[in-house]
Amino acid sequence: MAGAIASRMSFSSLKRKQPKTFTVRIVTMDAEMEFNCEMKWKGKDLFDLVCRTLGLRETWFFGLQYTIKDTVAWLKMDKKVLDHDVSKEEPVTFHFLAKFYPENAEEELVQEITQHLFFLQVKKQILDENIYCPPEASVLLASYAVQAKYGDYDPSVHKRGFLAQEELLPKRVINLYQMTPEMWEERITAWYAEHRGRARDEAEMEYLKIAQDLEMYGVNYFAIRFTIKPLDKKIDVFKFNSSKLRVNKLILQLCIGNHDLFMRRRKADSLEVQQMKAQAREEKARKQMERQRLAREKQMREEAERTRDELERRLLQMKEEATMANEALMRSEETADLLAEKAQITEEEAKLLAQKAAEAEQEMQRIKATAIRTEEEKRLMEQKVLEAEVLALKMAEESERRAKEADQLKQDLQEAREAERRAKQKLLEIATKPTYPPMNPIPAPLPPDIPSFNLIGDSLSFDFKDTDMKRLSMEIEKEKVEYMEKSKHLQEQLNELKTEIEALKLKERETALDILHNENSDRGGSSKHNTIKKLTLQSAKSRVAFFEEL
Repeated sequence: MAGAIASRMSFSSLKRKQPKTFTVRIVTMDAEMEFNCEMKWKGKDLFDLVCRTLGLRETWFFGLQYTIKDTVAWLKMDKKVLDHDVSKEEPVTFHFLAKFYPENAEEELVQEITQHLFFLQVKKQILDENIYCPPEASVLLASYAVQAKYGDYDPSVHKRGFLAQEELLPKRVINLYQMTPEMWEERITAWYAEHRGRARDEAEMEYLKIAQDLEMYGVNYFAIRFTIKPLDKKIDVFKFNSSKLRVNKLILQLCIGNHDLFMRRRKADSLEVQQMKAQAREEKARKQMERQRLAREKQMREEAERTRDELERRLLQMKEEATMANEALMRSEETADLLAEKAQITEEEAKLLAQKAAEAEQEMQRIKATAIRTEEEKRLMEQKVLEAEVLALKMAEESERRAKEADQLKQDLQEAREAERRAKQKLLEIATKPTYPPMNPIPAPLPPDIPSFNLIGDSLSFDFKDTDMKRLSMEIEKEKVEYMEKSKHLQEQLNELKTEIEALKLKERETALDILHNENSDRGGSSKHNTIKKLTLQSAKSRVAFFEEL
């Protein structure tokens, strides 16, 4: 009895110790997750859990966003989750989104998961027209998005209409021109075919490098009152606010976060970031060598397929030649048999005609030797003799003609047998010709500037040294120079496309953003990204002082 009471008490105490939880749904750009959170959890506890689940280490770019009526807000790290003005109905929904944007995506984004999440978010903002994008740049960005999703262009697979169900261009761009979906797909595919060889992460990074130059990239817009109030006569400062307190707090929070991120960029990388970048470089080198290995294997496979196709073509050709030779041989044999038979018949006819001519001659001699008693009989006999002579002459001519024909047939027979001999010789040559030449494929040697690695079975072993990393750094610098040259070529292509589709533009459908963009382009005014570039050229000290004054 006492044992039963003790067990019930221990069970009750365990039941009381279990913390209360609530359900949270986290929506990312490509997935949804649900977690059970304790009632006492702060925003940082939930945020860290999401980042660990995603394998994300560059946490300073992201945040958890939720909606209050018609205003968005971000979860505060030092405040309890349920103390925020969120819905009390479970599951409580938060959106895991990029809160702050890098100045240079290629230099600042280290992890592939970070790059992928930024790519999905920026692409959605462009398609939803939250970021203004010119029509020609929209086509180029769409081609990189297709490369990231479908891989290399293959005409046998990616046939006309394969992009019919894809959302690739903003509706504003589609409505602005008198162009059919097929015409847009044709222009996107033309650029898509030029991106051959780029992996998904490379295509996404190219997308971000173009998108980060757009005027509205990384910019949040709010409805505010511009009441300008000078706070100090020595410094020109203006004050602005919103009619909603939440929006004012959000603007302040974003300003502080962007300032912190700006200061972070100007400091030396922490040990964690240095390790992440080193791992990213090693991973990039490993992927590069893996792609080179796969490219070599693909090249060898294509060469083997081409060799096989060539051998099959040659085999088919030899079979056709053998078939034609057999048919020629059969025709030669049939012709020879017919000519031999015809020659025999002609020879027999010539003999028969010669025999009849001899009989006619004998008849003529017999008639001459016969005594003719009367003149009438003599005249009749002379007439018969004349007719016999004419008949004998005809028989002789016919016999001579048949003899000549027999000689011609013998000559044709000889030529037919000679053709038969040649056909048999050709067939013998085809039968003895080798079908498959020996193939000794020699694997292509690795370039001397690539770090060595051994391939055993399905496993790869790498040997990275300092010299290898220096060489890799030099290769990266070289790629940057090549990228600048490609950027110049890319700008020329964009200008060509803009000129090409300008004739199809419907001026009456231009939006206010289209008109503003065209005016800025005509004036040659500085864009948001150019302003950032100018700031980065100043000394670190002056930039820090500038933002501290703010």
